[in-house]
Amino acid sequence: MSNLAIITARGGSKRIPRKNIRPFLGKPILAYGIDAALQSGLFDEVMVSTDDDEIAGIARQHGASVPFLRDAQTADDYATTADVLTEVLRQYAQQGQAFDYACCLYPTAPFVTATLLQNAFATLIENQLDTVYPVQPFGFPIQRAVFLRNAQVQWCQPEHALTRSQDLEPAYHDAGQFYFFRVVSFQHAQRLITNNSGGIVISEMQAQDIDTETDWQLAELKFKLLTSQ
Repeated sequence: MSNLAIITARGGSKRIPRKNIRPFLGKPILAYGIDAALQSGLFDEVMVSTDDDEIAGIARQHGASVPFLRDAQTADDYATTADVLTEVLRQYAQQGQAFDYACCLYPTAPFVTATLLQNAFATLIENQLDTVYPVQPFGFPIQRAVFLRNAQVQWCQPEHALTRSQDLEPAYHDAGQFYFFRVVSFQHAQRLITNNSGGIVISEMQAQDIDTETDWQLAELKFKLLTSQ
């Protein structure tokens, strides 16, 4: 059984310039995912997929490999994560290397830990799933969401307008951190999330989307609180 960690970190970032290598509490944010992958002991190789020489250099400084750079098509604003993973797996195949499982880690996910990766992989294997990824509970029951149309509030699910929150089934969303997947399943489906995907639940404190300066500050605050406990 051979495993590959793929950290996707292209150079372009419109909303937060150079986001993937910006210092996060004193260390390039990219380095947190590299450290977690290396410390997990799960991977035969931890690599960074990038089109950027500076990112490649920082990745190597922190113990990841960068055996090749992305081509122009997978480095633009329209390339999907599946496009990037397909390119990486194809490049390794051309070098005579194949992997049974892989994990796509996003570069701005400093909350990922070795233990979380180990739990995800165990869930993947034990349940014979195609993919496993972290999910978070919504902070408020989605069954009681409303639409705002022409200044008028309308229930999304009117049948739950009076249902007690504790009687509603919890709902979750993708935490946007990583996807541990079976390579053969991915190559067949050409997508990460299939009808045979699973999730592991993390708390609202264990992840943060980082698209704005406010998001960045919230992420650092959460991280400080978590690591001080």
